[in-house]
Amino acid sequence: MTGEAQPGNEVRALLAALHGQRRHVLGILDGLDDEELRRAVLPSGWSCLGLTRHLALDVEQFWFRAVVAGDEEVIRGLDDSEDAWRVGSDVRAEEVLERYRREADLADAVISATPADTPLAWWPQHLFGDAHLHNLRDVLLHVITETACHAGHLDAARELIDGRRWLVLTS
Repeated sequence: MTGEAQPGNEVRALLAALHGQRRHVLGILDGLDDEELRRAVLPSGWSCLGLTRHLALDVEQFWFRAVVAGDEEVIRGLDDSEDAWRVGSDVRAEEVLERYRREADLADAVISATPADTPLAWWPQHLFGDAHLHNLRDVLLHVITETACHAGHLDAARELIDGRRWLVLTS
């Protein structure tokens, strides 16, 4: 490589697990049309598109670019952001899916350049109290768990929309 930091084995393993969950999210949505992506099928009222936008903004962007990296521009934008779970009819579905992919790529850059024990760069104590996560490792484990949980939500929504199920194979 050309002087770029290489993640350690632990971070590479955690990143591989996160990549698997991200593939699950995008895979279970594959083939849904715009109306299906926007359809709320559970009583809580969220849509597949809204959940994907939540993963892009409230998970990937928030945890990696704001909390781990301390990106001032992202942090300033958090107060101005609207409810990520709601996607306006003027927003194209592909824009939301592309934003998720882009935020994942930006997160990967932060993750790959950060050792597992690196303390958090920023935490919104005024909103959430004392931080319960303390370093990149903690954040990665949290985001893997949250993404897996939401992938399961998307599985249920997809089955209700058209009967398709995602087969999860573990090795």
